[in-house]
Amino acid sequence: MNIHQYSIDELTVLLDTSEHGLSSHQASVRLQRDGANELLEKAVKSPLRIFLSQFADFMIIVLGAAAVVSYLLGDATDAVVILSIVILNAVVGFIQEYRAERALAALKSMAAPVARVVRDGHLAEIPAGSLVRGDIIVLESGNIVPADARIVHVNTLRIDEAALTGESHAVDKSVDPLRTEFLPIGDRSNMVFKGTHVTHGYARALVVATGMETELGKIAAMLQEDDASQTPLQRRLVLFGRKLAYMVLAICALVAVMGLMRGEDPLTMALTAISLAVAAIPEALPAVVTVALALSAKRMTKHNALIRRLPAVETLGSVTYICTDKTGTLTQQKMSVREVVFAPADVYSSVGDAEVTEHANASFLLRMLAVSNDVEKAENGNLLGEATEVAFVRFAEARGMHRSGVLQERPRRKSLPFDSTRKSMSTVHDDPDHPLCRPVMYTKGAADVLIPQCTHVMMNGVVCDMTAGIRSGLVAQTHRMAAGGLRVLAFASRHPDRPDVESIDVSDERDLTMIGLVGLIDPPRPEAREAVARCHDASIVPVMITGDHPETARAIATELGILESETDRLLCASELDAMNDEEFLRSIESVRVYARVAPEQKLRIVKGLQARGHYVAMTGDGVNDAPALKRADIGIAMGINGTDVSKEASSMILLDDDFSTIVKAIAEGRRVYDNIRKFIRYIMTSNSGEIWCIMLAPIIGLPIPLLPVHILWINLVTDGLPALALASESADADIMNRPPRPPAESLFAGGLGRHIIWVGFVMGVVPIVVQALAIWSGDGHWQTMVFSVLCLSQLGHALAVRSERLSLFSQGCFSNRSLAAAVVCAFVLQACTVYVPALQPIFRTQALTLVEALIVLLASCVVFCAVEGEKYLFRRDSRSRLG
Repeated sequence: MNIHQYSIDELTVLLDTSEHGLSSHQASVRLQRDGANELLEKAVKSPLRIFLSQFADFMIIVLGAAAVVSYLLGDATDAVVILSIVILNAVVGFIQEYRAERALAALKSMAAPVARVVRDGHLAEIPAGSLVRGDIIVLESGNIVPADARIVHVNTLRIDEAALTGESHAVDKSVDPLRTEFLPIGDRSNMVFKGTHVTHGYARALVVATGMETELGKIAAMLQEDDASQTPLQRRLVLFGRKLAYMVLAICALVAVMGLMRGEDPLTMALTAISLAVAAIPEALPAVVTVALALSAKRMTKHNALIRRLPAVETLGSVTYICTDKTGTLTQQKMSVREVVFAPADVYSSVGDAEVTEHANASFLLRMLAVSNDVEKAENGNLLGEATEVAFVRFAEARGMHRSGVLQERPRRKSLPFDSTRKSMSTVHDDPDHPLCRPVMYTKGAADVLIPQCTHVMMNGVVCDMTAGIRSGLVAQTHRMAAGGLRVLAFASRHPDRPDVESIDVSDERDLTMIGLVGLIDPPRPEAREAVARCHDASIVPVMITGDHPETARAIATELGILESETDRLLCASELDAMNDEEFLRSIESVRVYARVAPEQKLRIVKGLQARGHYVAMTGDGVNDAPALKRADIGIAMGINGTDVSKEASSMILLDDDFSTIVKAIAEGRRVYDNIRKFIRYIMTSNSGEIWCIMLAPIIGLPIPLLPVHILWINLVTDGLPALALASESADADIMNRPPRPPAESLFAGGLGRHIIWVGFVMGVVPIVVQALAIWSGDGHWQTMVFSVLCLSQLGHALAVRSERLSLFSQGCFSNRSLAAAVVCAFVLQACTVYVPALQPIFRTQALTLVEALIVLLASCVVFCAVEGEKYLFRRDSRSRLG
């Protein structure tokens, strides 16, 4: 049996305790046996160990080697730049990992510091860590529950369990055993849980679990078990770096051997091969990735998305599933009245002012909505109280029935608070309209409880007898509204016979007159439906995971378009529990809504989707979300209503708790990845061109066209400003009309590898043609011309790769001002190496004549024209396929 199934007497025997609690000796023995009521941490990495681990990445090792080689070649500047990049990446990685270690510390801060407990038959206050199983604790409004406990005595107790269960409103608690064996936390109404908050009432409870055995402790254990995995980009870059290093070493060895076979100077060939290796390795790649991610993170902050881990920016672009909470993310977390029903069947859906206020029953119902509650108005005019009651007052005041005015005319004399047994509450007021000046009692409560207690009904402002037909009609309306996801409350009134107000009690909640039914809902955010539609356009599957009732979840999901077809499923926690892993994995891709889920189930859902090859974004605000947030490819915490635990476990925080912000962030993530690919397309093609140039020249009998200093200079100029400027390129217009990248897709997919080879070949051949023609004509400036053509060809290529399909001229030459400025700057620097006398000895260059300069410029345009021609052919083929 589970704890919630036991009676109080059975539990008392089982835990060897009594209503007078434990003795000090018993508590001491149990504390020594079971341990303190605290959340335990596994051994954490020291800050130094975290920092040093950042240098274990293969790409970082390659870059470190490149820095050493650059220094040995006498290029101290390049070495310093590379080492700065390596250190910058290590610092960024350290900050990200160190923050992740703080999730458990935030979880521990939720624990109550002290507890009120019955020891030795007396009430005492002790450190919460000293609680043991069998203790009797006392809970009152404002307390933090110090341990998991079974309620033994209760008086209108309400607990805010939102952080643990995701429930959007406080939960009423009772004493009675629950006979269902498996119940989610939100349905265990006779238990309280460590870390939750008492909002109303009083209770005594029997401690049944402490420390890591509590529900909060289980979450702490899950947080420590699941380490954050690498992002898609990190995995691709590690593989890219490893393959690139092997390829570069092989090519450089081949170049050196070919040069030696032609009789070149061994020292010159060794320096050339080493210089080519340094040039071929894109040491600027980590810097460009970091800058691109940082710029995007800054842009996303302006759109209310705060990035805590930079790689998360790109991960968003890989997302195939968004697992999102309902309350506050898809909905407004602000209850509002959706329907009003008057007898016999006057239904007002999405109620408007005219529809309700013109009904004969309106003034009676609005008066009750305004005052039959415990809402208070703050000095700033905000309404304070339970969300449901605030919604009633807001609805009434919007229709001219102000709470203060009603209370002035009909002062409140007594209140009969809500309790979970009666499922209703009443307030007693003066009634100046009654001929005998008797007080009036306004009662609101669950419709299934209140309707049977009504003997009369108000129809068109007139009180009539309640007939069986009217009663069944009201019950049918209640079922219809509940099936639509509404929370339904009934409103009734009565003039008690007792003249003394103080003598009125709950026994007077009988022979009531039904006034009307009111259905409430936490309405969807206006922008959420459009955001869901954008997800579908982008082939991203939105999935609702909530602790709310299934029918409420179904109604919201249907309204937002998350549940679209007959094949889309809603799965309850109990159904999920009954499935083994194989059954769950078979059906997981058809499920769009999960209701009444427990923390471990959220983690199971994320793991299941990842097992099916998906990249998962998981949103959450509660403690129960933290393990899944940490496990997901990207965890997204709520900034307004999120707990510190969920924020520490996440990669991104929504400052406005709005689902549509996630969709905007995904578009930004896709843009970042596109720009990183543009950089790789650009830089690797440039490196490919250099390799082709140096490899092909000896094959056709020409001397080595470039000196080591030329290679390093081209590498510095092309890996610098133009490459970084590509990180600020705007997104393509169709970025959210295409599917996410396949999880196994490499960086070279989509023709990128082919582009690097063939454009690099053209880039390498053109300078060789210029070299051959110059040597054939006896021009002694051939090496300067080759040097300049190769450098300027790469700048032209930078302009052409801004888009894989659109022409530069349709984009606008200056639409990316950073790139335009970088190209101009690089052009000027290259010209300086040729025409500034002080630089000519360093770079072994000579000033070109006007004719030579024109030949260089024309030859440098070949690559640009070739790439633009390829894009033109692609656009023409696309139009013909569509036509």
